[in-house]
Amino acid sequence: MLLLKRNYFLVHKKEKYKCSVGQNGIRRYKMEGDLCTPTGVFELGPIYFRKDRIPKLNTKMKKFSIEKNMYWEDDPKKKNYNKLSFNKKKMSESLYRKDNIYDIVLVINYNNNPIIPKRGSALFMHITKENYLPTKGCIALKKTDMIKIIGKLTPTEKILISF
Repeated sequence: MLLLKRNYFLVHKKEKYKCSVGQNGIRRYKMEGDLCTPTGVFELGPIYFRKDRIPKLNTKMKKFSIEKNMYWEDDPKKKNYNKLSFNKKKMSESLYRKDNIYDIVLVINYNNNPIIPKRGSALFMHITKENYLPTKGCIALKKTDMIKIIGKLTPTEKILISF
């Protein structure tokens, strides 16, 4: 189990990793665009990664190479809200970025069974920007820490995000 507490450290297998969370902190009730990281226990989804930047990624999790036409739908009015999409829309978020934060993306299965419009989308664990700048709601870690964690993860593990 991955454990994230208010002190912004992620714990996995007794190891502690510094991370950043949403700009407005950790909150119980998340809404689209509120810049918060939601509390709860969530299953982990697949990993998406930039094969051109990370040619070999060791993990027991399902993994997929990020292609230029891959987006995550952020528009609550769209039928593919909070899902992977292959069509660029006004509010969709590109997984193929110029910066490196989505070189590795671990999907956190938040608001997906059922998907509730406006409840929040695109909750990921990804690579942090410099100095652990806050995210839009995701959890971000150093690239080396991210690689270490996903190398130890198993498909049945979950993440607990709490205050």
